[in-house]
Amino acid sequence: MIIALALGSAIVFGAGDFCGGAASRRGGSTGVLVLSLPAGLVLLLAVALAFGDGSSGGPLVWGVASGVAGGGALLVFYRALAQGPMSVVAPVSGLMAAVVPAVVGVAQGDRLSPMAVAGIVLCLVAICFVSIEPNRQQARAGLRGPLLALLAGTGFGTFFVLIQQGDDGTLWPLVVSKAVGVVMVVIAALATGSRPPSRDRVTAGIALLAGTLDVLGNALYVLASRAGMLSIAGVLSSLYPASTVLLARLVYGERLRPIQRVGLVVAVAGVGLVTSG
Repeated sequence: MIIALALGSAIVFGAGDFCGGAASRRGGSTGVLVLSLPAGLVLLLAVALAFGDGSSGGPLVWGVASGVAGGGALLVFYRALAQGPMSVVAPVSGLMAAVVPAVVGVAQGDRLSPMAVAGIVLCLVAICFVSIEPNRQQARAGLRGPLLALLAGTGFGTFFVLIQQGDDGTLWPLVVSKAVGVVMVVIAALATGSRPPSRDRVTAGIALLAGTLDVLGNALYVLASRAGMLSIAGVLSSLYPASTVLLARLVYGERLRPIQRVGLVVAVAGVGLVTSG
């Protein structure tokens, strides 16, 4: 179950990141987040109210902390997507998003079989392969995007850890987390004068879809972390760059280099080892 939920989270996260990046290129990263995050929060709040479960103060504090990490990471990540090629930015962020929960999970006592460890290592290698630039000149020209992606990935990994720590069997810590993220985005928009792309219906629609996918991906991750070890859930959920890269290839024609194709195959092998382990 943890494998299915975590991989589902990765697929949804990747599609959401692609939509967010596409909207950011059309309407500005902060303005897109002003539209997408509240839409996702409304959907998440409706689901949480439908289940009718309450939550205590402790988990909500973790929700606030994870919201600061996740909200900041999204602001940086969308800026990176708007500046650099998606086929590089997404894998770089995914690498750090995988490393942080894996290290924390092992430090907290996750006992992984040798097969699972080998699978996690292969997944990390796969993310590195997918992010390799074709030549030094292009890598230098697009250095700012990957550097921002590295910072964003660290924030995402921190979010994965904190939201798992505050999990109490309800969705309310996640609701609080997303609410904090919305507040951060609104403050950033006011400070920079950014406005949501409401006049451009296509961009607005893509932004709303990105917000919905982001919430769904978060919910699947929470369920995955409940079903098993943090180190496995975090690493598998961080394979989201694969779907982002494939969508960028299909929509924008961003070519998949041979090393990226190898990376996708290695990712499949890594998931297979984690599953069998």
